[in-house]
Amino acid sequence: MAKVHLRPITLANINECLALRVEDSQTAFVASTAKSLAEAKVNGNLIPLGVYDEAARGYETPAVPMIGFTMYELADGLGFIMRLLIAAPYQGRGYGKATMIEVIRRLRLYPEVEMIATSYRRGNLVAAQLYKSLGFVEWQIGYATADNPEVYVCLPEQSIK
Repeated sequence: MAKVHLRPITLANINECLALRVEDSQTAFVASTAKSLAEAKVNGNLIPLGVYDEAARGYETPAVPMIGFTMYELADGLGFIMRLLIAAPYQGRGYGKATMIEVIRRLRLYPEVEMIATSYRRGNLVAAQLYKSLGFVEWQIGYATADNPEVYVCLPEQSIK
C-alpha cells in the first residue's frame, strides 16, 4: 500500500503545488490549488498541505516531487476535509487513500474535533467509492439538500477517537 508524507505549502514548494493537475475529465470535480491557497490565505482555519511519497520523509528538500494536495478546516468541533487532489501521473497507485488515512489520523489528534467529514461532487464515483471504503457514511445536514451539487459524508462517531 502507498504511504504519504504531508508538508505545509511554503515559498519553497508553492510553484510545484500550483503546477499540480488532475486528468481533464476530473477538473469539474476538484478546485484548483490556486483557488485553495487563496482561500487558505484569508481563512486561518484552513490547513493546506502538499502530498509527497513517503520517500520525502526526513529530507529538508525532498528528492521526490509533490504528487498531490490536500486541505482541511478546523471549525466548530468539525474537522472537514475540503480538498484532495492527486496529480494525474500519480493516480491509481493508492496515494488518494493513503492521503485520506493520514489526514484522518491528524484530525484525530485535535481534542476539539468531534466529527470528521468531507464532501464530493455528485457524479464523482471515484471519490464516492474512496470515502465509502474508509467508512464514511452520508451526513444528513440541513444545507445538504438533494439539489446540492455536493454529497456530504462523515465518519461515524465511534470512529473519531
